[in-house]
Amino acid sequence: MSVFCLVHAAFQGAWSWDLLIPQLEAKGHSSVAMDLPIENPKATLSDYAEAVIQALPSNEDDVILVGASMAGTVIPLVAAQHRVRKLVYLGALIPYPGMSVIEQMYEDVVPDMWKAAGFEAPYSSKFEQLRDEPDIFNPSSLEKSPLEDEAVAIEFLFHDCEPEVVRFAVSKLRNHLSSAHLTEVFPLQALPNVESSYIVCTEDRIISPAWSKYAARERLGVEAIELKSGHCPYLSQSARLAELLTRIAL
Repeated sequence: MSVFCLVHAAFQGAWSWDLLIPQLEAKGHSSVAMDLPIENPKATLSDYAEAVIQALPSNEDDVILVGASMAGTVIPLVAAQHRVRKLVYLGALIPYPGMSVIEQMYEDVVPDMWKAAGFEAPYSSKFEQLRDEPDIFNPSSLEKSPLEDEAVAIEFLFHDCEPEVVRFAVSKLRNHLSSAHLTEVFPLQALPNVESSYIVCTEDRIISPAWSKYAARERLGVEAIELKSGHCPYLSQSARLAELLTRIAL
């Protein structure tokens, strides 16, 4: 059976996989999860990747890396340094070598967001190849933090979760001070040559399902697998997600 290495989304932590891990174990798999150093404002994508690598069992070859949301920018870096069998992007960003995520969405970013991120607006000609892509993010989710208002967290992250899960998740949210997943230029020249799958969360209110399907096909060369869920299926659809991951692991 496989070892699932579970890499969490923004504002979250190893706790976010607490409902999924028992489901995977019931199917004979083992799992590892870790806290990324998101509370360190100076943390880089390499720092994130190193935290994942430190959590991986050194003598295990059958590793499946699962990256949720912003962790899509991390799991390729791990795969470039550590032997893994598959990558699974779970409602996740897919890096574009030589660009940051905020550059990829330059037409959707209002000037104040550029200023807050410490950037000058880039020359649009640099991003001509991305012009036909759907928007990455739901515009309603931009410039909103789940830490600022519980209602925001529920609307965008946990809207399809059971009430007790919502209470648990909201109480566990972490301060996310590093913007590396948005502002750092992805350092690899190409995505690693590792078999990849993409799970699109069809009710996602943060990352656009239309973009997820497009990017899975254009960047990974795969058709996205649909899961009817919001942004955090490991909390709202843990049993169904475990079944899906088990099929992917075959």
